[in-house]
Amino acid sequence: MKIILKKDVQGLGYKDEVLTVKDGYGRNYLLPQRLAVLATDKAVKALNEELKQRAHKLAKIKADAEEEAKKFDGVHLTIEAKVSDGQAIYGSVGPTQIAEALGKAGIELDPKKVLTKGVKALGQYTAQIQLHREVHVEVPFEVVPDADSKQALADIAAQKKADKAKEAAKAAEAAAEVDAEAADEAEVLEAMDAPAEAAE
Repeated sequence: MKIILKKDVQGLGYKDEVLTVKDGYGRNYLLPQRLAVLATDKAVKALNEELKQRAHKLAKIKADAEEEAKKFDGVHLTIEAKVSDGQAIYGSVGPTQIAEALGKAGIELDPKKVLTKGVKALGQYTAQIQLHREVHVEVPFEVVPDADSKQALADIAAQKKADKAKEAAKAAEAAAEVDAEAADEAEVLEAMDAPAEAAE
């Protein structure tokens, strides 16, 4: 029996394939489950016409994707994120944030087309974008601290600098105390040595 598969059937074939199967398998399983139809001359002709139209549509979709890919030439994104002390960011920068940044740059994009996983630190990265099964583009982007985080990081840096200055002042004070104690001990020793010399 000749059939046309309407769905992929594991171990048998893929959708729209014309196959020859045993009569019992086709009649008792494939046809009742609507996994296939009989491959009559009319059905095969209709299938060939549909495949031709589908190929034309797929070629147009691919050409549109290649045209859309040209919009990404020279695009470099800067994405601001809230930052904790250091390089780590709160949450992550993922497909949604990348799509929003592209929108601000004038390129509308569905976040589902961004294949990059969430970024969790400041720095330079590259976003992988799939416009079509065969058309991919790469968009460089940089994750930087937002205005509030910049101020917070500046405050943290100033605090660390002040703390270091305090530690240096304490160390200098301690060193001065040690020097003063050493001078006092030297005076005491000298005073003790002076009467002994006078007695001789």
